[in-house]
Amino acid sequence: MLLAGNLVLKLGLLALLLFGTLSPDLPQFEGKAFGARLVAYGLVTLLVPAVWLLLGRERRGTSYPHWIDILVVVPFFMDTAGNAMHLYDRVTWFDDLMHFLTWVPWAMAFGLALHAAPELPRWAHAGLVVGFGAVTHILWELGEYVTFVRDNPNEYRTAYTDTLGDLSLSLMGSVVAAVLVGTVLWNYGRSLRSGARDAVGARG
Repeated sequence: MLLAGNLVLKLGLLALLLFGTLSPDLPQFEGKAFGARLVAYGLVTLLVPAVWLLLGRERRGTSYPHWIDILVVVPFFMDTAGNAMHLYDRVTWFDDLMHFLTWVPWAMAFGLALHAAPELPRWAHAGLVVGFGAVTHILWELGEYVTFVRDNPNEYRTAYTDTLGDLSLSLMGSVVAAVLVGTVLWNYGRSLRSGARDAVGARG
């Protein structure tokens, strides 16, 4: 079931990206750099599988981390679907909502993957999740500026205020993710670590 859901999510994202790239004249896609998104978001769908393959020997005998993979892809699907439905331009608060909501699963994925490293105290684990969310969002805002803000007079006029708001909301999303990873998802993350250790022990 998780495999099917994971594949449907990724195929849905790629379909929306192709739709946006091939329909640049539609108002919801104008100035949204969908060609760049197709490449960048497409690579995101391969991120977890690529890491999994690179760590093949260490991970052999453990189940594929579908939940982490899904959490990585969900924010990009939400963003692309919001653009396809013209919600960013038609609903004034939608962009703010997305900056909060998309950073929750994104940072959660990192928090769960972090359990593969040597165990840390919960506070340190949660702190790294917040830091990951903050750093990646700064990089996101830089990417937005380069791809479609600096050459768009309408976006450039309000970019400073919007960026401050976006950073604040994504930081809040990262904090929520850190709290979830450090509380209700803590035992699930540790079970991923235990499964990996059991597989290594069985090979030994």
